[in-house]
Amino acid sequence: MNRRNYQKELEAIITKVTSESRIPRLLLHSCCAPCSSYVLEYLSQYFAITVFYYNPNIFPREEYEKRAEEQRRLIEALPAVHPIHLVVGDYEPECFFQRARGLEQVPEGGERCFRCYRLRLEAAARLAREGGYDYFTTTLTISPLKDAGKLNEIGAELAEGTAMYLPSDFKKKGGYQRSIELSKQYGLYRQDFCGCVYSHR
Repeated sequence: MNRRNYQKELEAIITKVTSESRIPRLLLHSCCAPCSSYVLEYLSQYFAITVFYYNPNIFPREEYEKRAEEQRRLIEALPAVHPIHLVVGDYEPECFFQRARGLEQVPEGGERCFRCYRLRLEAAARLAREGGYDYFTTTLTISPLKDAGKLNEIGAELAEGTAMYLPSDFKKKGGYQRSIELSKQYGLYRQDFCGCVYSHR
């Protein structure tokens, strides 16, 4: 059983970076505006953030574009200590279906989801490496329905030879509840399914 406290690990890194004179650059993979709301409020105090909205699992295209626009709207409205930029990735559903092949009937939260985590984190790690970022991470750990241990395991594995993976469990310390409050405050669209056609069904 994984007993690591990713929130404490994150706080230790924040303590380290705040003692340095340079503001570190963070590439933050985001699944949607509601999940990113608290994460941006929290981390923008310590990092210059680029939000990377890349989610080829989302179905249909209209849903992808709607979530991307809500992400843009939140970033424009949210007060931030350090600047927040946005990169919207291409909509590539074929990449998701290729990874999910053979796992279509697997229950939510199983191996199909783990492959989806990896697909999105691979793209984030690649962009972080190409852009010379100091760290990369994902908003996905804020969800009570996502496996934070698995997400951190994949992120750390992909960080080898690239930017450092920022460990997280953003649902801790009231993070998930705060995301709900911020979603209401900014009138954010909160979808009622994770994103893929299988969760939609």
